[in-house]
Amino acid sequence: MMSRTKKEIKIGGISIGGSAPIAVQSMTNTKTADIKKTVSQIKRLERLGCEIIRVAVPDFASANALPEIKRRINIPLIADIHFDYRLAIKSIENGADKIRINPGNIGDKKRLFKVLDAAKKFKVPIRLGVNSGSIEKSILKRYKHPTPAALVESVLKSLKLFESRDFTDIVISVKSSNVLDTIKAYELLDKKVRYPLHIGITEAGTRFTGAVRSSTGLGILLFKGIGDTLRVSLAGNPEWEIITAYQILRSLGLRSGGVKMIVCPTCGRTDIPVEKIASKIERLTRYLKGPIKIAVMGCVVNGPGEARDADIGIAGSKDRAVIFKKGKIFKTIKTKNIINSFVKEIERYIREESK
Repeated sequence: MMSRTKKEIKIGGISIGGSAPIAVQSMTNTKTADIKKTVSQIKRLERLGCEIIRVAVPDFASANALPEIKRRINIPLIADIHFDYRLAIKSIENGADKIRINPGNIGDKKRLFKVLDAAKKFKVPIRLGVNSGSIEKSILKRYKHPTPAALVESVLKSLKLFESRDFTDIVISVKSSNVLDTIKAYELLDKKVRYPLHIGITEAGTRFTGAVRSSTGLGILLFKGIGDTLRVSLAGNPEWEIITAYQILRSLGLRSGGVKMIVCPTCGRTDIPVEKIASKIERLTRYLKGPIKIAVMGCVVNGPGEARDADIGIAGSKDRAVIFKKGKIFKTIKTKNIINSFVKEIERYIREESK
């Protein structure tokens, strides 16, 4: 992987770009004006490792909720604004650590400059974002379709306006729902700017399809050294965005810690409910900081051997199962008690390791 040499931007207490680790972020799907529900969701995301959180600001009730939300959480708060420049200014005044706008839908240059001036006054960074649905009409007309080149041209045109106002506290994104277009757009952009890049596949899909498409696109970009912060965009519970993001980063060696699961794909020798056991273990351990490597293997023939580097694992047959640590069997249990017994041993292992 190539090294990243982007400008460093501070968002609250988090750095993006420079030598900072790639920051993981998500977005709430609660009504922002409902402070209690919004804070509750953010707290759950924090526990999973969310480092930056974004909330939608579609109205002034949402903008006015920002100070109280920010007071109750522990991570930087981003206000996401479309169309109404006044909401951007109000969010800045109300303490947002960063705002996200698409200049193509924020209004004319005069309105954009008002937002930039407010952000500069309060020292608030801006994510300059262009996606396939917000390319300027004149550019889209020339390219016919939201091509990677059109995305990049649109964002560079807006960037010139930012810089003409002497505003450089910027993070940039060029996202498409098309994985290959997104990759090509970021490759083009990465060669032209030194601002940190927010990467993601926009409108990626449901938990399964969205995770696959995001992992493909973001994995390729990250392997090329492109990307300073990321969001995995999934429909539904945003907790899965954080879980997926960390799996991508850990798979590429860009983050350590957490829980790593080793699970056999099952075959005709399998006599235990591997998927059921592994899924329950994932749910029970998702908040652990780790690092811990857990194995769930479908048979005792070669389970402990194949997963010998796991910290703790289980392999079962029809009547009995073995629990092993570091490849060595240390306990045999009845298969009917497999899940409860294994969970207890994991908890015991974690307690012992934390002493």
